[in-house]
Amino acid sequence: MPPLAERLARLPLWVLLIGLSALAMYVPAAHALAVESHRLARAFFYPATLLLVVTLLLGFATAGWRLRDAARADLATLALAYGGLPLLLAVPFREAVPDTTWLNAWFEMVSSFTTTGASLYEAPGRLPPTVHLWRALVGWLGGFFVLVTAAALLAPMNLGGYEVLAGQAAGGPPRGSEAARLRSDRPVRLVRATLALLPAYAAVTGVLWVALLIAGEGALVAACHAMSTLATSGISPVQGLQGSQAGVAGEMLIFAFLVFALSRRTLPGAPRAGAGEGLRRDPELRMGFLCVVIVPSVLFLWHFTGALDDASTGEDTAAALGALWGSAFTVLSFLSTTGFVSADWAEARVWSGLRSPGLILLALALVGGGVATTAGGVKLLRVFALYKHGLREMDRIVHPSSVGGEGAAMRRLRQEGAYLAWLFFMLFAVSIMLVMAALSLAGLGFEAALAFGIAALSTTGPLAGVAIEAPLSYASLGSAPKVVLAVAMVIGRLETLALIALLAPATWRS
Repeated sequence: MPPLAERLARLPLWVLLIGLSALAMYVPAAHALAVESHRLARAFFYPATLLLVVTLLLGFATAGWRLRDAARADLATLALAYGGLPLLLAVPFREAVPDTTWLNAWFEMVSSFTTTGASLYEAPGRLPPTVHLWRALVGWLGGFFVLVTAAALLAPMNLGGYEVLAGQAAGGPPRGSEAARLRSDRPVRLVRATLALLPAYAAVTGVLWVALLIAGEGALVAACHAMSTLATSGISPVQGLQGSQAGVAGEMLIFAFLVFALSRRTLPGAPRAGAGEGLRRDPELRMGFLCVVIVPSVLFLWHFTGALDDASTGEDTAAALGALWGSAFTVLSFLSTTGFVSADWAEARVWSGLRSPGLILLALALVGGGVATTAGGVKLLRVFALYKHGLREMDRIVHPSSVGGEGAAMRRLRQEGAYLAWLFFMLFAVSIMLVMAALSLAGLGFEAALAFGIAALSTTGPLAGVAIEAPLSYASLGSAPKVVLAVAMVIGRLETLALIALLAPATWRS
């Protein structure tokens, strides 16, 4: 490891995050300067410079700081990063949008940094293009932060889905061939994870950006959509793909790159713990593709069961293909908790004939994407563990003396892994109940509380606009619901098991 990188990595994580946030502010400042918006350039340049000075002072003050409980400090830093760092990120946002409040600016940055993508500014043209770039960039950095912390901090403590692979309680030490590497010093892990993931993450984002440009998208919109796709934040400066100039070609490109949210093995440099037999037999990819095939097929074929009295509706081939594509794209988008809605989704809703097809998207967002990816939700690996456990239990009913095969890793996944997956699922359900209760006390009705609560906990902000028959708007919320949803976004991104590991001293591991 280079000496400078090692010295920087040994600083407290929160100091590094402040410094990186300051450096990120120079990007929208440069964009504003390029488009000759000097007021916006100053709104980002001055806070960035001030934060850099503060970071240098904090770096000198904490250079010799050593922690006795590194794991506990890391978990606490993660919680404070998602709750507190958006306060700093909101400073240039508040300066750039002077007619907003600090609460709104903080909510917007929490939503972006947790890759939720819920926005209070839904009207076209409400925010300047530079501010949209800042929102997308914060979401992109938040997605990269998820990848690095999953590999360097959560994996050694069997958190974030790794407990299902290891078949051990959350917070316990790792085992297997990866144990020695994962138990190495935290600065070493952070540097290794960053150097391994950043080139691939940036390169894939750049490839998608160029591809969207070739498809006819504008430079800023293409950059925002590319960053939002890889981070699964769903942030768009044109209120979604309906306002995109790339059309179906742009949707197809985004569809292809959403696969990176289904499995940690698809991104080069990602951790390979429990890699199994490669991508072809990856359980998360197989389950994800199964959902993308089955759910659109059901929506498509449902048309013919409900349109028997009007056979002519099935003769429009263009409408049929549009409905099928709109269903497939939107299903994968919400399964990956990105939240982009296809321009053909309205056609798909009419074609299916279902009164509330958005409830299917709500269920898909609950399932979520892959472990150690930027996606939220319960995660596909946990669902797969419960599925394999259910199959094994049915086999034992028919053949009580049978012996389950498929190797030791699969047996561990079916037994201890399934137990831990069920435990997480119950904690997730309790979290939904508590968030819905808090939103109900804040004055929201049952349907609105359900849609907003699941959208926040699954980090799928656009879900609230399509989950129920009457679209919901974050802009109409009062102060109390905004605070509740912001806290729910942090809980959904951190996951309940990580919070329990932080509060339970018996599970702390350095």
